[in-house]
Amino acid sequence: MRGLCVFLLACVLPLSLASPGMQDPFLWLSALRGRGYVEGSLLADTTGGECPAECDCPPSFPIAMYCDGRGLTAMPNVPSRMKYLYLQHNEISAIPDSALANATNLVWVMMHHNALSTDKIGKRVFAKLQGLERLYLQHNNLTRVPPNLPSSLRDLRLNNNNINKITPAALDGMENLTILYLHDNALTDMGTSLRGLNSLTLLDVSGNKLKKVPDSLPERLHQLYLESNAISAVPEGFLSKFSQLQYVRMAHNQLTDNGIPPNTFNVSGLVELDLSFNQLERIPPVSQTLEHLYLQANHIKEFTLGSFCDVVDVMNFSKLRTLRLEGNEISIGDVPSESALCLRLANTIDV
Repeated sequence: MRGLCVFLLACVLPLSLASPGMQDPFLWLSALRGRGYVEGSLLADTTGGECPAECDCPPSFPIAMYCDGRGLTAMPNVPSRMKYLYLQHNEISAIPDSALANATNLVWVMMHHNALSTDKIGKRVFAKLQGLERLYLQHNNLTRVPPNLPSSLRDLRLNNNNINKITPAALDGMENLTILYLHDNALTDMGTSLRGLNSLTLLDVSGNKLKKVPDSLPERLHQLYLESNAISAVPEGFLSKFSQLQYVRMAHNQLTDNGIPPNTFNVSGLVELDLSFNQLERIPPVSQTLEHLYLQANHIKEFTLGSFCDVVDVMNFSKLRTLRLEGNEISIGDVPSESALCLRLANTIDV
């Protein structure tokens, strides 16, 4: 009887206890997890097609396909159930029209850090993705915006490519777009390509070759990034139409005093203004509601308190918290004593 009990215990106890010298008896389960299986769901979802062998399609999240960083050189087959496609950090150079023909429910397509070129992207490849919201194509070899992008897009990232021109039709009808990254390309002129982007809140065109502020800037902009271009002047009142604009960055341009009309930056609502690394000789007037002002590495020769406060007294003061003026032609001795009243909230004043 005792021998029978020992035999039964050996059958029900974990194998790791019954045979101490064996490898992990649950190694088979770890292997399944590594292939996307979880306890209670050992069968992969094959609705609309099987997951490609080179990708992961976790049963716990069956509408996502992870193919990032796999060394892929061509598009894998995408099952129709997929909504989230991750193909970043590969060597994919082409997206033929047929590549996504079966996956018309895609919401996110992540293809940044690949080797995509404009002439190898099908003209209709994105047209049928009527629910697409995020398209990441940054860090590729594009020279133009891909054609026939769906109007459903909300977040479009095309930065760090070789785009040198945007036609008016490239972004036509994209009324839902809120984020547009075009920085670090080779743009010389935006033309009227931004017209109609009524929902756009963030525009980044820094690191291009622009010589002027883009025309037809959308009025709902919240963040405008124009640094590292060749802009020498701004149009009169170009910030006055923006009711929600809070961040403007124009560092590393060629702005001069003559290129900035009076009170251009004296607009309420602005929180941060970066005009560093330009050719200014005077501090431009700014709103008393501005909180962060960057003017370092210009040619400013005078600390004009009137640029911050029209009247200097106990009741009138600036909300400025950060003021950077180092790398100019003034010193701490040029800061008037009345600054203690006008700039009473400033935590940082670098001269």
